[in-house]
Amino acid sequence: MTTITSDPLDRNRFPVDEWALVETEFSDDDQGTNETVFAVANGYLGMRGNLDEGRGGHSYGTFINGFHETWPIRHAEEAFGFARVGQTIVNAPDAKVIRLYVDDEPFVMAEADILRYSRRLDFQDGVLSRELEWRTPSGKRVLIRSRRLVSFADRHLAVVEYEVTMLDADASILISSQILNRQDLGDEYHAGMRAAATFDPRKAESFADRVLQPKVKKSHGTRSVLGYQTTNSGMTIAVGADHSMSTANEWQESSQIDDDLAKHVYRVQAKVGQRIRLVKTITYHTSRGVPPRELADRCDRTLDRALEMAPEEVFETQRDWLDDFWARTDVELPGHPILQQAIRWNLFQLAQSTARTDGAGVAAKGVTGSGYGGHYFWDTEIYVLPFLTYTAPNVARNALRFRQGMLDAARERATELNQRGALFPWRTINGLESSAYYAAGTAQYHIDADITHALMQYVAATGDEDFLDRGAIDILVETARLWADLGFWRSNGDEKFHIDGVTGPDEYTTVVDDNLYTNVMARANLWSAVRMCEELAVRNPQAYARMVQRLGLEEHEIRGWNAAADAMEIPFDAHRGIHPQDAQFLDKELWDLDSTPASKRPLLLHYHPLVIYRFQVLKQADVVLALFLQGAEFTPAEKRRNFEYYDALTTGDSTLSAVVQSIIAAEVGHHELARSYFLSSLFVDLADLHHNTSDGVHVASTGGIWSALVYGFGGMRDHDGVISFNPRLPSDWERLTFRMTVRGSRIRVDLEQTTITFTIEEGTEAEVQVNHGRVVVTKGEPVTVPLRNQGPRIDTPPPTTSDLRGMLRADGSVVTASIPTISVDRSDVEADVTS
Repeated sequence: MTTITSDPLDRNRFPVDEWALVETEFSDDDQGTNETVFAVANGYLGMRGNLDEGRGGHSYGTFINGFHETWPIRHAEEAFGFARVGQTIVNAPDAKVIRLYVDDEPFVMAEADILRYSRRLDFQDGVLSRELEWRTPSGKRVLIRSRRLVSFADRHLAVVEYEVTMLDADASILISSQILNRQDLGDEYHAGMRAAATFDPRKAESFADRVLQPKVKKSHGTRSVLGYQTTNSGMTIAVGADHSMSTANEWQESSQIDDDLAKHVYRVQAKVGQRIRLVKTITYHTSRGVPPRELADRCDRTLDRALEMAPEEVFETQRDWLDDFWARTDVELPGHPILQQAIRWNLFQLAQSTARTDGAGVAAKGVTGSGYGGHYFWDTEIYVLPFLTYTAPNVARNALRFRQGMLDAARERATELNQRGALFPWRTINGLESSAYYAAGTAQYHIDADITHALMQYVAATGDEDFLDRGAIDILVETARLWADLGFWRSNGDEKFHIDGVTGPDEYTTVVDDNLYTNVMARANLWSAVRMCEELAVRNPQAYARMVQRLGLEEHEIRGWNAAADAMEIPFDAHRGIHPQDAQFLDKELWDLDSTPASKRPLLLHYHPLVIYRFQVLKQADVVLALFLQGAEFTPAEKRRNFEYYDALTTGDSTLSAVVQSIIAAEVGHHELARSYFLSSLFVDLADLHHNTSDGVHVASTGGIWSALVYGFGGMRDHDGVISFNPRLPSDWERLTFRMTVRGSRIRVDLEQTTITFTIEEGTEAEVQVNHGRVVVTKGEPVTVPLRNQGPRIDTPPPTTSDLRGMLRADGSVVTASIPTISVDRSDVEADVTS
């Protein structure tokens, strides 16, 4: 993990603005990162921050949530139950392209003589704007302004506004507005898509054959519509664009359309000072089976409706939507403008990844890039759903309904693996398991418990028991059946319930017995299923009877779930006072992370999995994540010992890790370490700390930022539906303010060094706890609670792998630390041979 000790951004190029990400100097070197961090999206539609003119980019991309192609997974050696069908997000036809020519000279940003430049992604307006001055090869100065918006109010709508003004001489201007099928044509200038040729499992698969089959092309007046169907998945898409030109100059227009390219071209005789303004209104519609022609009709209707408004109305509506968003979600950190800017960028990315998913899932990269193939993981439930549950409950409900819609496929997957109940896929788009590597994929059975955890968190925070009554309880029942069937009883003095052959969140340790995280979360899953079934039987007997009939549930099953949960094996090593990550974990030797060169990180890109699996080394927090999610099940002393042990073993190779480590570091008293982990997470994408931001935003990490602020420094916990606070504010933070919606009431929490104040901003009443004391807050009557302290403060850092070397196990054996022999780079070998 990269440690942040100072501001990682060049503030001459990226000046601090608490409500925007601003760039004042263009560079071709980091376009991939900037195409991601300057993307505009709404959860359904995403447009990467490519240059308007569509040339010289790193990776062009327009993505629709869930719009994917399928392909057969070819295993080197087949086995029963392996995933068979891969799924990869499709690069939708690119409608944001507007090419510019001045006196027949093309404007190419990377080659142009730029006199001044600025680009701004505004978090309050939800608009990406750019302004620059270009001196043409003949010496003419041209002012170019643009604005780009993907609407939060209408998820199918985007608008691009493009302005050109000649500053000191007349010129012949040509503007070519295009819709381009980049998925199949690629970059016609052969300059873009500069993806690394090295192996990286985090990247999306590429297609060898045509993906989008042309079905519709129509052009009328200023409007063009293209429609396609994917070759294998059968999904359909239509994209349309309409245009409005305004200028005092003389101009002509023409149109051209074929299967993969639609153009609307303007030729303008530009006079000095006479602005040329083109407004391009864009729409996308997709479906799993609706014919492309019908989607094309929907595009027409969306465009007709949008054109009834003036362009400024669309921008004003965007601002109104975001005003409401920030009223519910803003986290304020006065006196720290650098951190404030980064916090708001992360929160804005959560809006862009989730706001208009409207029944779809939340992909690991949202709709800002093709990383991880556009798949949904358990990241959503653990890292993103808490933010949604407490700031946008309806969006959280939709995300859970999406999982509910996968239940039949999950039942089939469980059957395929010879289990009862339901097993949700580790990575998927369409509900089928898409992970070709089962050891770090399908074996992560914990996803069942992660989904039920998010479901119970949502119900407790919102009081939406009707959601359970209407069928969501089926998730609890079917996942409980899976755990009851997967585990087994073993007696060695007393009977224990064990779960073998699974992989926890840490992907550097796979297919193990009694993974602590899995067992702790499975136990909570089973208990929740028991409690919710019993409560439903009393609260809504008719709904309970329908559920029993629908699922064939028998009373003895519920008793069995409770018994299994009560007897769940929770590994504990009394000799060291810690919980082993799994039954065999502490028998392994340590990987000497202190001696591992940075050039060999992340480990997954440089070492065979079998090499990594033999050591005590973690890709990401595993036991520590359990300490957070099920914190009531561990004592404070256990939390500290566990955190300090596993912190030394954690590489931070996953962006999922640092936020959780920050939360528990803050709780146990490692305040400076908590801050360090928080900062490393805060700038993961803005500073490209993991060197793959070009593939898209790390959405789970952005959700984790909210959790690190609220759960970590704010000290909030929500175990068993009780909202409590035990704050851990850093010593140099004077104030931290955040909002939470609990059972219909929005609470503003103002945390200072000696007090915490609760104010009802919307609703009537809320009840919380502060340091175990009950606090009732009513509308118009803020409550301030004094804080005697904010927990322990540990000045000494936790141990490293070097410090753990030489420890004794319970059997007297010595724990060693080493690093596998590093193979010589092939280039070095070749150099030696030639010399």
